[in-house]
Amino acid sequence: MYKLSLIAMCVFSLVGCSKEDGTFIQDPRELIYDFSLDAEGWQGDFADYPEGEETFYQLDFGFSRLPSPLDTTQGSLKQTGSNHSDDLFMFVKRKLTGLTPNQIYQATFDIEIASNAANGSVGVGGSPGEGVYIKAGMTQIEPLKELENSSGHYRMNIDKGNQATDGLDMVLIGNFANGTDENVYAFKTLSNTIPFEIQSDRNGEVWVIIGTDSGFEAITTIYYNKISITLE
Repeated sequence: MYKLSLIAMCVFSLVGCSKEDGTFIQDPRELIYDFSLDAEGWQGDFADYPEGEETFYQLDFGFSRLPSPLDTTQGSLKQTGSNHSDDLFMFVKRKLTGLTPNQIYQATFDIEIASNAANGSVGVGGSPGEGVYIKAGMTQIEPLKELENSSGHYRMNIDKGNQATDGLDMVLIGNFANGTDENVYAFKTLSNTIPFEIQSDRNGEVWVIIGTDSGFEAITTIYYNKISITLE
């Protein structure tokens, strides 16, 4: 049976309240993407790697069925790359529309991934689990990779921080370790403990970005099974 898709996204509250300063605040809204049938508007890309080395880095993103031993009839976002640079950043992004223009929101992420990296695993340059950091954030501008001429590497146009360190636009929410002692795919849910603050632009839009910032110098393949975003 297909998972329910975008139900909460379509059920926005129409009732609000007013603060003492007169600012209109909408009730919390929850956006849910479960990738039952397709990528639901999410895009994927990569940064922190040399220009022209996409094949060598084995970069790939797309809609995919979940891997065994999970339910292989269910859809997900699959992203993979081989971290030859010791700093590969793999990310997914989506524009959110229909928000109140110029409104400050508090965002909470609940992200269910599938990981095949056992707790405490040892790998090249770092752990394939704990050495792959997962971040989430929001920006007013579209997150894009840009070529840095001085190094010949692609870098992000936003402040994502570096590996375990937060940036202005993204915060650490966990790592890729799957919570078991086996190197088989298992689900793991990651959330931010402190709400992420973002102001919508004049059109009532923001971009959401989620990604892996890796110190593990080999292949990581992550499946995003469900992404939920609560805005208050």
